[in-house]
Amino acid sequence: MVSTDDEPLLQVRGLGHTYADRSGRTRIGCADVDVDLWPGEVLAIVGESGSGKTTLLNTVAARLTASHGSARYRTRDGREVALDSLDEVSIRALHRTEWGFVHQDPAAGLLMNVSAGGNVGERLMSIGARHYGRIRESAATWLARVEIPADRIDEPPTTFSGGMRQRLQIARTLAISPRLVFMDEPTSGLDVSVQARLLDLIRGLVADLGLSVLIVTHDLAVARVLSDRTVVMRHGRVVESGLTDRVLEDPHAPYTQLLVSSILQV
Repeated sequence: MVSTDDEPLLQVRGLGHTYADRSGRTRIGCADVDVDLWPGEVLAIVGESGSGKTTLLNTVAARLTASHGSARYRTRDGREVALDSLDEVSIRALHRTEWGFVHQDPAAGLLMNVSAGGNVGERLMSIGARHYGRIRESAATWLARVEIPADRIDEPPTTFSGGMRQRLQIARTLAISPRLVFMDEPTSGLDVSVQARLLDLIRGLVADLGLSVLIVTHDLAVARVLSDRTVVMRHGRVVESGLTDRVLEDPHAPYTQLLVSSILQV
């Protein structure tokens, strides 16, 4: 099926993921989630720890298998594909060519013993780049865009600070020009000044590149700065959604009101 420009990039309907705990009992990670993501939009998923937000992110990104519901994605060539109909090879191809994933722990998204330039270059090679000079030039350009000094291109991430590692992971992720980027708590664990710098960087790159982003965060300030719309989750289910300014300034659901007033520690 070929989609038109006025259709969502990602359409999720009734999506859920269940799992068995250590005692064998079935637990709900997320359930009955409906959400759309439009081209060039940033959608934040917020909630306290255990609310199901990361499970939802990983299920939409096909890193976890959906137990029910569906997710449909519009590819670069305009085809609409049902993600649950794709095999592992096709899913890996999407992650390699059209999707990016920024992990909470940069080490999960980096080759820790490979140089900064090599981290970006390896991503470029995965989509067919082979000319060493052009790969290195492109890597240098991306490192500059995420404010990593040029003289550190040959250093491995093991020598970088947490903030620099996260910026390098973003450069590696964006080097292939993805259309959709999943972000899992990208500022978690960083001090306030580093967080602010990283948020400014992400906001600028999203605007410059016209990215669609699905971001999970426990920090409502991150949602306010980055997102156009916000989905609030509790116990695996969506309790409220809407434009970010409306959700944070005039929350309707009692749970969202608690989040916004900082009564809940998230």
